[in-house]
Amino acid sequence: MAMPRWIAQANKYSLNQITRFLAPWLPGWALVVHHGRKSGRTFRTPLWAFRRGDDFVIALTYGSKSDWVRNVTAAGSFELVHLGRHIELTNPRVYHDPTAADMPLPIRLMLRYVLNATEFLRATKTSAVLKAA
Repeated sequence: MAMPRWIAQANKYSLNQITRFLAPWLPGWALVVHHGRKSGRTFRTPLWAFRRGDDFVIALTYGSKSDWVRNVTAAGSFELVHLGRHIELTNPRVYHDPTAADMPLPIRLMLRYVLNATEFLRATKTSAVLKAA
């Protein structure tokens, strides 16, 4: 079960406004750059993301019904700003894993025992880095 939607809405207008400036540079964090399905507007969402081979795995702390998740799965690709690099990701797919096996141990423990988050998004890196931030 993901965190309540009211927390997501509160973070959207508070914590996310701060972390979106730090997330592109901090290890374990990233910024998802995506476009609205209906509006076409560009959005930047800070979150936890970890590289696993040619893939990146993102913890869906608010669940798979979040707007950004629906936007990137509908588009089939998105941009991730990770450690100062703009990376194009394709084939985003949501999966359920109650063990949070793809996450580093401290994050895994938090997701499992504090946040009770069991959904993740995995996407594959394309061959080229778009640009350095």
